Amino acid sequence: MLRVITGTAKGTILQVPETGLRPATELVRGAIYSILENLTEDWDRVLDLFSGSGAMGIEALSRGAGWVDFVDRERKCCDIIKKNLEKTGFTEQAHVYCATVERALSLLDKPYSFIVVDPPYKDTNIGILLEKIANSRLIGENTIMVSTHVTRLKLPVKLGNLSLLKEHRHGDSTITVYRKENLV
Repeated sequence: MLRVITGTAKGTILQVPETGLRPATELVRGAIYSILENLTEDWDRVLDLFSGSGAMGIEALSRGAGWVDFVDRERKCCDIIKKNLEKTGFTEQAHVYCATVERALSLLDKPYSFIVVDPPYKDTNIGILLEKIANSRLIGENTIMVSTHVTRLKLPVKLGNLSLLKEHRHGDSTITVYRKENLV
């Protein structure tokens, strides 16, 4: 059972696509948002990549984010995200892009307050994608990028103009947080 942890949609049970996805646990999502709340008050624009059920972005909306763009390549996931947005009442504050992350990077053109990247755990090339994001127009002066990944996978200390700010481990999951160097 996947539910919204806190905020205006607290306790709402979210649908999860039957695709063999492994959504970030409540503990990991809670840790991510605890870290973000300590780093920034800017929750204006959020990007949720590899959205799955949309739980990460919906959690941001529940906590006061102004807008969230969701990206997932699976039609089943996109449909479930839309249903979960309706269920939580956040449809007017979001857009779902049913596209690969690479395609979405070519479509999106404004910086985000923070970007959450929660790829499939089998994806060992996540560092390459994070580098592309770090060098894209999606990164503004105050953007924070957060990625989840298996603990055995080590991500680089620098990605473009972003530097590793923090790593936090939860069992076999690691949360890695990047921010522009001048703010570290």
